[in-house]
Amino acid sequence: MVVMGVDPGLSRTGYGVLEAVGSLVRALDFGQIETPARKPLSERLAIIYERTKELICVHHPDLLVVEQIFLGSNAKSAMAVGQSRGAVLLAAAHCGVAVEEYSPLQVKYALVGYGRAEKRQVSYMVRTLLGLEEDIRSSHAGDALALAICHIHHSGSGLRR
Repeated sequence: MVVMGVDPGLSRTGYGVLEAVGSLVRALDFGQIETPARKPLSERLAIIYERTKELICVHHPDLLVVEQIFLGSNAKSAMAVGQSRGAVLLAAAHCGVAVEEYSPLQVKYALVGYGRAEKRQVSYMVRTLLGLEEDIRSSHAGDALALAICHIHHSGSGLRR
């Protein structure tokens, strides 16, 4: 099974692609899609949509995983995440890829065993579970990998390097 996690954001959208074969899981690709702040919103969303489609065409994921929207205190930020999330969901739909959603609490619980875990704890577990020796430079890519791991955990596959 190939799972693509996506952490949508208008400035930076993180992605992580994992392959799970039985109880073995390995990272195929991860990084972030960046959009220039000086461009109009429509062009930034088009970049996210097109780049997501390209990644889907390269990796052929069985499933795309995104985080459920968390409506915190910043409505403007939530709106931007929602718009970029829409571009990602549209790309998945156009490519015929199913989508699953998990809450931040579910992701943290799946990786750390505690729903209120800190970001650094989640990052550490992502690196450990995937056998990555170096830190993941992009926190957005790390979050996307965490989403993919969460789905693999929930789908019944074990996690072993």
